[in-house]
Amino acid sequence: MNERPLTASLSLHRPGEARIGQDRIRLLAAIERLGTIAGAARELGLSYKTAWDAVGTLNNLFDRPLVEAAPGGRTGGNARVTEAGRALIAGFEQLETTLAQALTTLEGGVCAAPEQVLEKLWSMTMHTSTRNTFRCTVTRVTMGPVNAEVELALTDGHHLTAVITERSAAEMRLAPGVTVFALIKASFVMLTAGGDPGRVSASNRLTGLVAARTDGPVNSEIVIDLGACKSITAVITHASAEALGLAPGVPATALFKASHVILARP
Repeated sequence: MNERPLTASLSLHRPGEARIGQDRIRLLAAIERLGTIAGAARELGLSYKTAWDAVGTLNNLFDRPLVEAAPGGRTGGNARVTEAGRALIAGFEQLETTLAQALTTLEGGVCAAPEQVLEKLWSMTMHTSTRNTFRCTVTRVTMGPVNAEVELALTDGHHLTAVITERSAAEMRLAPGVTVFALIKASFVMLTAGGDPGRVSASNRLTGLVAARTDGPVNSEIVIDLGACKSITAVITHASAEALGLAPGVPATALFKASHVILARP
């Protein structure tokens, strides 16, 4: 008989959504205690960029921001965990307690079908590699013989459009008021400097201010602050970033096709 105790790591997700695990909950809790993202990153042994990116991902996944902060570089800036963020921390701790109790039940052999319980627990650990994931509300669905156009509300000032197959729209039962997650790969996002991109064919235009830029030998990662604690990330060539003069504080617009938006429904 195996005498080693069962252990489990809790990870929350919705279909197509980025993972929320103990590491991100610890980050939220550290920001709550210390009041800065930089301080929380140091305490947890993370780089400032990793912590800032995690906060941006968390804020994009929920209808209300979990952390209200401004980028402050390695010296940090003030950050506040909102009521929604504190509720997530408390809820996660409750789930961890419930999970520990479930493991005790499984290990004691009380559960008649432990494999069913484990299957449900393991289903929560799926990940997505898509850099941009947004929680949105469907505002209109236009059905066609082959494709459907789905209009989405992201924030009060920003909207998205997705084109998916008619069959997918029907199977997902998309209708006004339905909550969905919109996924856009960072490499699909084009950028222009300034607020008005002019006449382009891309259906989606999200305008904001450059919040961060990370340069590599070939590409640059650009994070644009859209307001309301939402952000979008693009990966473009270093040469393009230089030519556009993209730097923190510079207005920029993210452009991407409706066909490049993938939808997932909770």
